[in-house]
Amino acid sequence: MLNSIPVRFIGLALLLTAAAGCSKDKPIYEHENFDDSGTFSRNYPVTDTASCEAARRALLSQGYIITSSDPKLVSGHKSFQQTGETHLEISFNVVCADDGHHATVFANALQDRYALKKTNNSASLGVGVLGSVSMPIGSSDDSMVKVASETVSSQKFYERFFALVEMFLPADAKKAAHIEEKPKADLGVPEAKPAPLAPTPAAEPTPAPAAEPTAAPAESAPLSSEPVAPPADAAPITPAAAPAPVAEPAPATEIITPPANPTDLPPPSEPIPAMPASGQ
Repeated sequence: MLNSIPVRFIGLALLLTAAAGCSKDKPIYEHENFDDSGTFSRNYPVTDTASCEAARRALLSQGYIITSSDPKLVSGHKSFQQTGETHLEISFNVVCADDGHHATVFANALQDRYALKKTNNSASLGVGVLGSVSMPIGSSDDSMVKVASETVSSQKFYERFFALVEMFLPADAKKAAHIEEKPKADLGVPEAKPAPLAPTPAAEPTPAPAAEPTAAPAESAPLSSEPVAPPADAAPITPAAAPAPVAEPAPATEIITPPANPTDLPPPSEPIPAMPASGQ
């Protein structure tokens, strides 16, 4: 009895392991339910052309590069660089179908992952006796290789996209369908913020100017009409007389008067030479 209990546990474990192995080997397409979840489609009260135009503008507003823009088909892609050796690219496809007065928009996004692959190229040297010899001298080539590809199935991802498409629909169509405008911040579209105002310095109080004394207004004399006398004739202007020339004083002459008594003269201090004879 005691030996039968462990055997039962071992058998149950083997059964669970086999069931798990079968589920792993189950093909991936077995998980496709094809239910109407509404993740990849939306209905809009406009024509198919207007719906695709709104989808095109929605992708352009988020930085997608439009590769195909038909009236009923829009394709675009956007690249992301996660690390130095990995690269991610999202390809977006939108198809618009006419439903009479409405249109159905189908959208799906494909995510491709790329990795950096390095390839070393070695040089070969041919020798007549030995044949070709590979030398370690060479170069390396770097290239991006696709390593994974998957369809984006996130419901929130498509909800944000369809809400953005709804914002780009014609205004009259949204008004007729009673579609309320959603704030751009909820859709991932940045709103333009007003520039901050520079603080203005407070005005300094200026002293009031002192009041100047005002003179009392003179009493105005009563106006009366009086005859105006004509101006007097101006006297003729006569040229001024030239000043008379000033006579210069004559030089003073010195008058020498001889002494009255010549005997009073003092005797000469030196002998007077004799006068020469006129007959000689």
